[in-house]
Amino acid sequence: MPESGGSRAQRAHIPTSGTGPGADADLATGADGHPAVPHGDAGALSVDPAAPQATAPAGIPGAPAALPAPAAKAARRTGLLVTLVLGGLTALPPLSMDMYLPALPAVTDSLSAPAATIQLTLTACLAGMALGQLVVGPMSDRWGRRTPLLLGMVVYVLATALCALAPTAGLLIGFRLLQGLAGAAGIVIARAVVRDLYDGVEMARFFSTLMLISGAAPIVAPLIGGQVMRFTDWRGIFVVLTAVGVVLTLVVWKWLHETLPPAARHTGGVTDALRTMRGLLADRVFTGYMVAGGLAFAVLFAYISASPFVVQEIYGASPQTFSLLFGLNSIGLIAVGQINGKLLVGRFRLDKVLGFGLAVIVLAAVALLLMTTGVFGEVGLVPVAAGLFVLMSAMGLAMPNTNAQALMRTKHAAGSASALLGTSSFLIGAVASPLVGIAGEDTAVPMAVVQVVCAVAAVGCFLLLCRPWQRAGREAGGL
Repeated sequence: MPESGGSRAQRAHIPTSGTGPGADADLATGADGHPAVPHGDAGALSVDPAAPQATAPAGIPGAPAALPAPAAKAARRTGLLVTLVLGGLTALPPLSMDMYLPALPAVTDSLSAPAATIQLTLTACLAGMALGQLVVGPMSDRWGRRTPLLLGMVVYVLATALCALAPTAGLLIGFRLLQGLAGAAGIVIARAVVRDLYDGVEMARFFSTLMLISGAAPIVAPLIGGQVMRFTDWRGIFVVLTAVGVVLTLVVWKWLHETLPPAARHTGGVTDALRTMRGLLADRVFTGYMVAGGLAFAVLFAYISASPFVVQEIYGASPQTFSLLFGLNSIGLIAVGQINGKLLVGRFRLDKVLGFGLAVIVLAAVALLLMTTGVFGEVGLVPVAAGLFVLMSAMGLAMPNTNAQALMRTKHAAGSASALLGTSSFLIGAVASPLVGIAGEDTAVPMAVVQVVCAVAAVGCFLLLCRPWQRAGREAGGL
């Protein structure tokens, strides 16, 4: 059975700080016997700023009874910075994808390539992020989180700059693949850091907090992309992304401290990493959450890949209107994600919340299919946009809870588990991406079909592999 909840950092003696419902506190002691200012505790956000001191939990050897007020304030500032850094790392993939979306039709014209070929630039980036996680995840379990992350960020900056200079569609696809391979470091290590620090319900809540931060990227990115397109061409978008990568690399270097102590690292090589991943995949429940989450992500990415053409080409919206609609959908995802973390998690079983979210995704996808096939006659942009809004919002229940439930079953291989979760999501999304354009740019039916198939399959994996009713029965029986 997975651990029930609380801060995993407390049991691993990772130096953290903060009190309150969002985190348990570990207070490290410096060499001089005075409390050390901790690093890496995102849970410090939950501390009451008005409190004059932060108390340590009972049972921590060597921990002082309280931090002085200045040290407590410094700890809260450190926790906030680390939370923002992790949010920035998880925001990097949607930022890389969504800022580019309003430019897809322009890239098609500029490089004289068909829409299906240009959509492969999205597929290549996704595939790179998927494969890169398989490498970076085990690396972070062996060498720690910080060094692989910094290396990946440097390569990401270089690859993004090359995208801005690509003269042909083929080279752009290749550079996007490299960009995805490097950007995978931020995705997988951010999840692994959360697993280092949290467990159980607290981990699910923190994933919802990350969604609040990273969810701002899909809102801001298309708006920025649309505005950049007013002053320059699509290459300017990659220049902006290069600058974002440079800033985030510097922030990681300065403020993200190591969260995996040397004693907890794996010492094996490739064979050991493969053995670990094989053991994870042998866990039926872990695999069920992994595949269900990947299929839900495919529903989301089918929308991401097709929506620029559906909204702009089929329904005649401008790039700015598309950006506003995309941002509205992202607001729905953020809002529901916060409802999940603040109101639902801890009051209802995670499986119940996840099952409800998947059911809403299925209903929204079916409604979109009926509208795009003409069952309701000719429908305009508003009904289709409403269906997409409901579908995107329900992702706020599906994505954080599949990650949390899967990672709760991993204790000593958070990097490898995070890699498998990310790889499955991005590979399934990469397969779904070109399918939405298989019938050309004049119909939204392929998008809706892909969404319905993936949503129903996600529900099937959740029910058949995770079997939530069995665990609910064991928990009710006290097992």
